[in-house]
Order: sequence, then C-alpha cells, then structure tokens
Amino acid sequence: MSTDSAHVHNVAQRPIAPPPILTPSTGLCYGPATVVNKVIIVGNLGKDPEVRFTPNGKALAKFPVATSERWTDAEGNRQERTEWHNVVVWGKQAETCGQYLSKGRQVYVEGSIRSRQYDDKDGNKRYITEIVARDVRFLGGSRGSPEPSVSVPPGEDTGPPSNEDDIPF
Repeated sequence: MSTDSAHVHNVAQRPIAPPPILTPSTGLCYGPATVVNKVIIVGNLGKDPEVRFTPNGKALAKFPVATSERWTDAEGNRQERTEWHNVVVWGKQAETCGQYLSKGRQVYVEGSIRSRQYDDKDGNKRYITEIVARDVRFLGGSRGSPEPSVSVPPGEDTGPPSNEDDIPF
C-alpha cells in the first residue's frame, strides 16, 4: 500500500462531524427536521384596513401591503417590481390597525403565510394566500406626512377562531 492511499484511508476513517445545528437565537440556520413558516415585510398599505368582527366578537382586519424591488438590468435600465401581499390581523391588533392605519402608511408586518380556499358569490372555488400577522408596527406616516412610529404589541389572540366559518369575509 502506498503512502498516498494510506493517507486517504486514514482520512476516511476519521469521524465526520455533522454540520452544526444552530438555534434560532443565533439567527443562522436550523436543523434538518425543523420547518419554519415566518415572513417579514415592510411596505405601504394599498388601501385602508377593512375591520369586521366574527359572531363571537373577535376583531379581524384585512389590508393589502405593497413591497417594491428596484434594480438595474443588464442594459442599464432601471427596473421595478411591486408585489402585493394580503395581510390578516386578529384581535386587539386588528382594532388598532383599523384605528391608526390608512392607505399609503408604511408598516412592518411579521407573521406566517397561510393559503386557503373559499367559494365566491357565484359558487366558484377561489384560492388566496395571506400573511397572518403576529406583529404589526406602524413605521411612518402616509406618504408625505411624517408621523411617529407606533408599535402594537403582539397579542395572544393573533390567530383565527377555531371555526374558520366564523370569518365574516
């Protein structure tokens, strides 16, 4: 056996350490069995929040948020792409959003992505993807009118009621 093959053989026998599994507090990565559904966006409201209440009295606010991405293409032309996100907020946060947010206002939204289907008024199946917010922060005023930042602490009632049929829209 040559010294080169012996060296390779010894390297192969060394235990290979698994890649480190870092915790969320380190902010780097998760283990292979962990699943994460988390989204953070900062954008501007496309319209005033629509606030309704379930038959049980739980507040629900819905509003679209626009995020934009800008870049220069290979030919040197400035490009922009705007994505629209449907945001759903529950409980006390929903009431606060309805009271203080308006079209054009900049917001920070943290939550999870949820897809669902429903039947429209004509009986057609529709599919929608929404961000169910856990934390909403009001960043600036609407375009052109500076206002102080307002933070709405996440509440315990940030999820939908147990029976989604109670959702009024």
